[in-house]
Amino acid sequence: MQFLFYFFVTFFIFVFIFIFVNSRRRSIPAMATKMATVVAGNLALAPAANRISCYSSTFKPPSSIGNSHFYRNFAAKIRASSVTAAVETTPATDVNENEAKAKKQVLACPICYDTLIWNGDPVFSVDSTPRSILKCSNCKKAYGGNGTHLDLTVASGSKKYGENMPASSEVFRLPLVSFLYERGWRQGFSLWGGFPGPEKEFDMMKDYLKPIVGGSIIDASCASGMFSRIFAKSGLFSLVVALDFSESMLKQCYDFIKQEENISKENLILVRADIARLPFASSSIDAVHAGAALHCWPSPSAGVAEISRILRPGGVFVATTFILDGPYSFIPFMSPIRQSIGQISGSRVYLSERELKDLCSTCGLVDYTCVRNRRFVMISARKPT
Repeated sequence: MQFLFYFFVTFFIFVFIFIFVNSRRRSIPAMATKMATVVAGNLALAPAANRISCYSSTFKPPSSIGNSHFYRNFAAKIRASSVTAAVETTPATDVNENEAKAKKQVLACPICYDTLIWNGDPVFSVDSTPRSILKCSNCKKAYGGNGTHLDLTVASGSKKYGENMPASSEVFRLPLVSFLYERGWRQGFSLWGGFPGPEKEFDMMKDYLKPIVGGSIIDASCASGMFSRIFAKSGLFSLVVALDFSESMLKQCYDFIKQEENISKENLILVRADIARLPFASSSIDAVHAGAALHCWPSPSAGVAEISRILRPGGVFVATTFILDGPYSFIPFMSPIRQSIGQISGSRVYLSERELKDLCSTCGLVDYTCVRNRRFVMISARKPT
């Protein structure tokens, strides 16, 4: 009997211990889950600077489970889930709206250079900007999209009035030339001019563009947009503006962008504008690129002066063009011949690197540098800080 008595007493003690331990184990996850909910709620409501530090002050485990293996594993999960909750509840809408607003303030009236009031899709993209209406806050002129791009020329919106540009500009408004530009025209520059090609030229200009990475860039006289697409795909810029005077070139640029699969269409816009009357606020752009374009501008000095105006202090100008020096400079009457060609065609032939350096310095740009390859020349200069 005594043996049976001790046996049953021992049995009931073990049963009691087993039930007690199991009940504690079941209560720990519930307790920890409740604590995690409280911590996540506090983190979501706390200021951003205090969200990480509030974990240590809010979550204090009971001493009975503080040193357990279960608690250490679960605490790590709480930290991860708490930080996730804090990140997910961080309001990002205001930040995105402020960034979009700042980008829209870059655009200005080409008549008075005053800020344009933006009425349209808040997203800054290839698809949204052509559907938007912009109005000058000063002269009240309205500007709109043209299916594929924003038309921000002075004559925008006119029904009968129009102006013809010199032949060097008008030829690129022909749909056939726009179609052929990336289908043989631009490739010919490499054969007889020494142009390395778009990808190689982009690699060459990266060193010049390093100081403005993360900023805005205009691809002036973008043609069919081969460099605009490279800039957009690189992810190095917060805003890429493909700018040209030719409507057919911008239409071709739009078609190429729509065909690209690995290109973000946000923060990439197409703008029609006159290089001598750029529709951007003064000191608002970080970089301007003009690929194989300087020789086609009716007035290179007017174009570079406008670029100097819109660049921020420290902003970068990079351009490529042809140069005829060396034996060509010894041809008799070369200067008068060049002048006559320029008056007829509207284009300019550069006979020395000094001309390009003078062009930049005359328009207020400093730190001129250049790279040569046969007739090809890449120049760079920046706006003084």
